[in-house]
Parts: sequence; C-alpha cells; structure tokens
Amino acid sequence: MREADPPPPEERDTLAAVGERVGSFRYFADQDRWEWSDAVAQMHGYLPGEVEPTTELLLSHKHPDDAASVALLIESVTGQGRPFSSRHRIVDKRGAVHPVLVIGERMRSDDGTVIGTQGLYVDLSNVDAGTVDAAIADFTEHRAIIEQAKGVLMMTYGIPAERAFDILVWRSQDSNTRLRTLAARVVADFTTMLQVPGDIRERADHLLLTAHKRIGDTRGDTG
Repeated sequence: MREADPPPPEERDTLAAVGERVGSFRYFADQDRWEWSDAVAQMHGYLPGEVEPTTELLLSHKHPDDAASVALLIESVTGQGRPFSSRHRIVDKRGAVHPVLVIGERMRSDDGTVIGTQGLYVDLSNVDAGTVDAAIADFTEHRAIIEQAKGVLMMTYGIPAERAFDILVWRSQDSNTRLRTLAARVVADFTTMLQVPGDIRERADHLLLTAHKRIGDTRGDTG
C-alpha cells in the first residue's frame, strides 16, 4: 500500500470544489443508515454521490493493521452510540492510505432521544499531529459557541444542523479563520445586525409562550 497521492486529473477539479480535509457523517440507528459529506466520500476515493455508504463499505476500507481499531469504532457508532475519538488508517478505492481522526457524539431527536451518532472525519495526510490535536482541543473547548452559530444558521436559512456545520467549516477553511472565532463572529453579527420584523417577533412570542403545549407534537403549531 502507498501513501495518499493526488486524484487523477479527470477527478481533480470536481474534488477540489468540495473540500479535502474535514468532513462530516451521521448514522441513524433505527434505519441502520449512514450519511457522509462529499469530503468523507473523497477520503475513501469516491466522487460525491458515487456510492451509498454502508457499514460493510466502511469496513472494506479498513487498513489491515488497524482492523481492531476500526471494529471498535464501528461498534461505538452502530452499537453503543457513545462519544468517541479514534485515530486509524483507511484505504481508498485506489489503494492509497489515509491516516484519519474520527470524532463522534450522540445524535438526538427533538425530544432528547438518542437516535444515532454524528461526527467528523479529519484527513491527517501530511498534517502535523500536534496541529490537529490543538485544533480538536479548541473545537471541544469552544463547542458551545459553535453550536450557537449552527443554530443561528439553521433558523436563518432553514437548513439542518449538519449543513449548518458544513457551512461553518467551509467558511473557516476558505477564509483561514479559526472555527470558533468565526462562529463567535457569526453569532454576534446575526444577533445584533439583523433586524427581525415585528410580525415575526410576535409569532416568536406566541411560539415561546405556548411551546409546552406542543411537547411531543411533531406537527408544529399553526395557530
């Protein structure tokens, strides 16, 4: 096996557009269903949308010397659903080896029930391990402000949490800005520089004061 090298010329332009270093994933336990971002697909050697991720596919990309680590990772995701952090190697479809860091946490429904696992893949190829450790520590320490920024984007644009996080990561990488610094700026700007119309505020007041009446009702409130 060889270390990861650049993709073939015919794939390079397509892959360059989706980001190459950090990607996200989600696993839905009741459906035994995986979702991964374009960046994670790329780490495994696939173009966006080329394959549907499955447990079997992920296991097929394990490095032979890391079989035990990958097995524990898969068990943590699909069986136990507990938070985890794992460093191991994956082998993409061209045979290139990618050292990766995978971080996962519980994914919950609106009522707090654990429904699966979500997290990040970080491709460590040609990256100083100390730099990555510092970045992960920074992310963990400042998770609250990052979650706030995700919430702001979710409400403003009507997008799910994973897409909001993808946007933050993309802007962080594109602007060479620390994720938590960017998140703090987004929260400050969106909460002080966007003027919410009065009718929207009145609607928000109603939803806030009647929220307890809709607990357990996934249909929402239209009154």
